[in-house]
Amino acid sequence: MGRSVERSVGRLVDSTPPSRARDVDFLRLASVCVVVLWHWALSIDHFRGGVLVMPNPIARIPFAWLATWLLQVMPVFFVIGGFAHLAAWDAAGRATGSPRDDPARPWGPRARRFLRGRLRRLLPPMAVFAVVWAAVDAVLLLALPDYPGLLRYGRAVLVPLWFLAAYLGVILVVPVTAAVHRRFGRRFILLLGAVVALVDLARFGTGSTVFGYVNTGLVWVFAHQLGYFWRDGVLRGPRRALLTALCGLAGLALVTTLDEYPRSMVATEGARRGNMFPTTAAIAVLAVFQLGLILLAAPALNRMLARRRPWTAVVTGNAVIMTVFLWHMTALLLAMVTMRAVGLPMPDEPTATWWAGRPLWVILPALFLAPLIVLFAPVERGAAAPRGPARTGPDD
Repeated sequence: MGRSVERSVGRLVDSTPPSRARDVDFLRLASVCVVVLWHWALSIDHFRGGVLVMPNPIARIPFAWLATWLLQVMPVFFVIGGFAHLAAWDAAGRATGSPRDDPARPWGPRARRFLRGRLRRLLPPMAVFAVVWAAVDAVLLLALPDYPGLLRYGRAVLVPLWFLAAYLGVILVVPVTAAVHRRFGRRFILLLGAVVALVDLARFGTGSTVFGYVNTGLVWVFAHQLGYFWRDGVLRGPRRALLTALCGLAGLALVTTLDEYPRSMVATEGARRGNMFPTTAAIAVLAVFQLGLILLAAPALNRMLARRRPWTAVVTGNAVIMTVFLWHMTALLLAMVTMRAVGLPMPDEPTATWWAGRPLWVILPALFLAPLIVLFAPVERGAAAPRGPARTGPDD
């Protein structure tokens, strides 16, 4: 199997067209790596009352919240998704002979082709993950009288599913958002940004969490919509990239001076509210800032990725990216159960012992993740396999 995967990766590397935006693939992989390392090594993972908890040390380290403006990469996922999905939407239009976008009539053969392709890659790995965990949990509940069930002690294992559910949502509305983007462009995203701000205002004014859930959807659509502008090239050039980054940075500096918005872009223990869930306008502004940084870095990234070795590493990583994302929390849980069984310390504060143990918290979960990749990556590769003409790159 290893040689087969190596040959498959080699074919994808060799067939990559010169026009490929390789920085998009690199950033997708790098973002997943940041998420995995954050959950494994930069969270204070421990069991509290038999329940897996994973607070972060941001509140205990001076100015650590600044790091979250770079390391909270969920907006990057959605911006990248917007880039990739608009490319796939245009390809579906060419394939079905429907190149024009009509916001009033978004559904048809083009939408069906697009959604089949996107959902075929997303749903099978998610379904296998859910079925396997449901089966394992059921067996353990029957076999072990004292077993409390995953939803009681290890709900954090299911964290990847909420993100993928939001991602699935923005995919389903691409036939509408892509058509609206092509017709209204900047007017629509400015209107969407204003609506996000007004919904937050209603939430904070009334105290109703319903408005928070509304913005949890709208903010991710906003970040996804930013990826459309990236794909269209309207932000191309160092001046526009710098302006985008500076606008985002200024926006972050402004909103985080308000009491309603924490400075940290990840949830912290003891905070009255967080920015991530329910999602606030601060995350929308963060997406603008991070897109600006991406645009500034893109030329250098593409020059680096033009070399075969770095590009091969990116293609290899992207071949199992969904598997890594779905199962990395399972690997962490297995590592923690092992640590507890052998008596290894799991500090609940960022002490010197906690810092000294960071390498172990990367190595041990990685050892558990490796067989999970071997076991479940074929599902991902099968879901991404082409139907019809050969693919031209690692992610059409």
